[in-house]
Amino acid sequence: MPILIAITGGSGSGKSTLAEALVSALPAGTAVLLREDSYYRDAASLPDFDAATFDFDDVTARDHALMIRDLTELKAGRDIVAPIYSFIHHGREPGGEAVRAAGVVIIEGTHLLCNPELVALFDIRVFVDTPADIRFIRRLLRDQTERGRTPESVIAQYLTTVRPGHERLTEPSRVNADFIVADATAAVRLEDPQAVVRLAAPVLAHPLLSPLIRA
Repeated sequence: MPILIAITGGSGSGKSTLAEALVSALPAGTAVLLREDSYYRDAASLPDFDAATFDFDDVTARDHALMIRDLTELKAGRDIVAPIYSFIHHGREPGGEAVRAAGVVIIEGTHLLCNPELVALFDIRVFVDTPADIRFIRRLLRDQTERGRTPESVIAQYLTTVRPGHERLTEPSRVNADFIVADATAAVRLEDPQAVVRLAAPVLAHPLLSPLIRA
């Protein structure tokens, strides 16, 4: 039966970097990666949708029902077609992304441990603990570079919904994690390969994964 791993933490905590490092560290073809951001609801289709005021940092912005169905299929060894979400159009793209039922399925996202049904599906639950100022700087740089946003809009969203959502939902959900991985690098960009290896090491040492590394 596939092993499902949740990698959660605040926005900019390094979840994606850790998840990608795990995929790379495991034997080729062993693991696939899913992102909770793919499971945003089709916000643009909602009545009176306004990207400037919509709360993307509340758990209700996620389509967790669909994610639960997809993860249940993957855990049963069946392939899925995951949605593709556009951060430009704030809606789902036509079609989807084929995801095979690999031996290890790694999912990263901020709200993974906020939903009891999701929590129950995961075999390994990891919370990435990164200082708030580092998380904010990473988000500020990412949203300007990758999503074409202005610094003012990123800051406004952070203060209005991102920080309150983290304090209300993501941070309390750490109690559902099996263990905490601390990012003590204080690096704005996690580009040091050795630092990433150290970040991934506690996860790879888990009893469910260590046999795969030795194989």
